[in-house]
Amino acid sequence: MTNIILSFAVFGSFALFYGAWKLSRTLGWGQKSWLMIIAAMVILVNVAIWSIPDNNGNSLAAAKPNTE
Repeated sequence: MTNIILSFAVFGSFALFYGAWKLSRTLGWGQKSWLMIIAAMVILVNVAIWSIPDNNGNSLAAAKPNTE
């Protein structure tokens, strides 16, 4: 389930990049375009935090939930 959520997050960030590019083509590089790019970068950094493994080879995406 986590893999699907991370995949949608990456797809959403690409959609934000595309939307920022399209917006900049019509209105120029305004505040909205830059905010969309920053939001896409934040999403990609969050995906990287969840998916890149640590020194032991464990990632947050593959961690088992604690049900205690």
